[in-house]
Amino acid sequence: METIVSSPTQTVMIGPGRPFVIIGERINPTGRKLLAAEMAAGNFDRVRADALAQVAAGAHMLDVNAGVPLADEPALLAEAIRVVQSVVEVPICIDSSVVAALREGLKVVKGKPLVNSVTGEEERLEVVLPMVAERGAAVIGVANDETGISYDPVERFKVAKKIVERAEAYGIPRQDVIIDPLAMPAGAVPGAAATLYRLVRMIREELGCNTTCGASNISFGLPDRPALNGTFLAMAIGAGMACAITNPIEGEIKKSIMAANLMMGYDENCLAWIGAHRDSAAAPAAAAGAAPSAADAARAAREGPPRRAARRRAELGALWILCLRRSEPDGLFGSERRRSVAANAR
Repeated sequence: METIVSSPTQTVMIGPGRPFVIIGERINPTGRKLLAAEMAAGNFDRVRADALAQVAAGAHMLDVNAGVPLADEPALLAEAIRVVQSVVEVPICIDSSVVAALREGLKVVKGKPLVNSVTGEEERLEVVLPMVAERGAAVIGVANDETGISYDPVERFKVAKKIVERAEAYGIPRQDVIIDPLAMPAGAVPGAAATLYRLVRMIREELGCNTTCGASNISFGLPDRPALNGTFLAMAIGAGMACAITNPIEGEIKKSIMAANLMMGYDENCLAWIGAHRDSAAAPAAAAGAAPSAADAARAAREGPPRRAARRRAELGALWILCLRRSEPDGLFGSERRRSVAANAR
């Protein structure tokens, strides 16, 4: 089941078997005093810069939040969305707990947005879901209700199911509901990540919905948060999560996501992984104005693209044969298999 969101020029498909979708988290004044002060004063320069930087780092969508205390959040959110969509082309995730702000955001956003979010609380369901349905948007359903956040995954699943069924009653198709099973701080809630992975599988298998989360919650209060967030997301991708709100600018997080995409088979022929590492290797040399060595240049001129490609295939074939001999010389990869690999390498 795929969730489709869009801007006027780009469409993003979220779902099983597809590369993990990164929703950039940085346009959010919570915990960012300078950004909050600038937004309250009507200065959106940092919002523009954060939007451009996140997309350049690989964000497929951008979460936009304008929760500045004592400010006019509906007006701020609407303006922030306008500003973001004036400088980048990716779809928007409208993020607010204030219904009036969501309403204003839905009025100005272009394309099909993702609304973040609705909970299982009756009052919230009755107000937010009709707005989402009228606009034809997708929505994040957060697995908590009037009773709060349960530590029991079965109870959280019940809330998720309630949100999905209520959304369908308002005419919102199931594929347009992405469930957030809630990433709790691992430092405070033992087994928080394991509970989330269990819920991701339950939601995908029993409800057929895609899942997401605010990934940085998992590492709250702990040291070396990028390492924890990256590992958490790689494991979440393995469990079936299709997207998350996270920081693409943090290299360790981005690398973990790309590695998980590769391992899950979502990176065809490993092209994204190879391309990213080729670019990162080339960047320092380009910045320093480095030229290839004389030996490298001579070999490139002598071989040309066809011979270089043939040499690379031969190297890979030889590596495969070595690996196969070391692993199962008389089993599945016996002599016939080795001959086949060698022939293909040529």
